[in-house]
Amino acid sequence: MTKNQNKTTVVLATRNQGKVREIHKILSSIMPDIEIRGLDKYPEIGEIPETGDTFEENALIKAKTVCELTGLTAIADDSGLSVLALNGEPGVYSARYAGENAADEDNNLKLLKEMKDLKGDKRKAAFICVMAAVSPEGSELTVRGEWTGLIAHEPHGDNGFGYDPLFFDPELNLHSAQMNPDQKNSRSHRGKALKKLAASWEKFAASSL
Repeated sequence: MTKNQNKTTVVLATRNQGKVREIHKILSSIMPDIEIRGLDKYPEIGEIPETGDTFEENALIKAKTVCELTGLTAIADDSGLSVLALNGEPGVYSARYAGENAADEDNNLKLLKEMKDLKGDKRKAAFICVMAAVSPEGSELTVRGEWTGLIAHEPHGDNGFGYDPLFFDPELNLHSAQMNPDQKNSRSHRGKALKKLAASWEKFAASSL
């Protein structure tokens, strides 16, 4: 691991600024001795093909690639939405559900169309996040977090990104996009995965020395 002024430097394998903000907020609060960089600091690194069939495979592909290209410990997440009534779709294709260059609104509209005849429990869904950490020394760590809820019939809220406007949390009686950052981080799949990552970080770091 590379240290800078007593801080461990870790590269997040994403340019999605929404993810960078969420991950930075959660991880730095748990591990204050960590310096987190996004891929915006490494413009020479191009898009990393997500060729895996599972969230775990894709997260490891991205983390390994960024680790190799930067020489620094890398953390990657692969996350998406899984709807049981749609056989787990959109799953690993969540970001490109409506096509390779689909915008969030396009993906949301397609999901609503696919679910237009589903009611009640058939609208159950889960956000899934797998976080993978890879060190230059070859250590690997993967953790998984899930957030269960329902897919609403129409979007609400202006916060968040992706499927947040459609994802409804019955316990808080709010759509994900209606939550403030602290509410969302306390419930979200990414927050749960990051807490597991933080809990295992000391062992992971020790194996990377």
